[in-house]
Amino acid sequence: MVTMGKPLGSGLPCAVYGFGDLVADPVHADWDYHAADVCGVGGTLSGNALQLAAMRATLQEVLTAEAFAHTIPLARRWADGVQGVIDDHSLPWVVVRLGCRAEYWPRPVPPVNGGAAAEAEDPVVDEYLHLFALNRGILMTPFHNMALMAPATTVADVDRHTGVFREAVAAMVAG
Repeated sequence: MVTMGKPLGSGLPCAVYGFGDLVADPVHADWDYHAADVCGVGGTLSGNALQLAAMRATLQEVLTAEAFAHTIPLARRWADGVQGVIDDHSLPWVVVRLGCRAEYWPRPVPPVNGGAAAEAEDPVVDEYLHLFALNRGILMTPFHNMALMAPATTVADVDRHTGVFREAVAAMVAG
C-alpha cells in the first residue's frame, strides 16, 4: 500500500492512495458504497479541482528527473554537513536521509515508527535549534528537524544551514 500527501501537491493538502488486489479485495467485499460519507472526509482527502491542478503541476513541473538530479545531492550535502557537526561534538545524535529529504534526531539510532519518533523528540532542544536557526534567517520544518530540498534550493542555502547548525550546537554544548 502506498500513500502520498502534501508533497504531491507542492504543499497543498491532498493525498492519493495506491494498493493492489490483496488490499482492495477485502475492502470492497465489506464496503457499502452508498453508506460512505463523501462529505465528511474533508481537507486532505476530499479532492477538488484545485488539489488536482496542484498535483498535476507538481508531477509535470516539479517532481521531475531533472529536479531530483539537483535536490538529492543537496540533501546528501545537508546530511553530511549535519553529520560532520554531530561528529565534531561527539553528540549521540543521528541523521537520516531519504531522497531529497533529510533530518536529524537527538538520539543515537533513527526512529523506526511514529511511536519511536515521538519518544525521540526533545522539545527543549528542538525549540532551541529552531529559534536559533530562525533568528538567523533559516526556517526549519516546524514539528521536527527536517529539511526537504526544493528545486530552488542552492548549495549556498545548504551550507548556510550547516554553518548555523554548527554555531547552534557549539553554543548549546558550551553551556
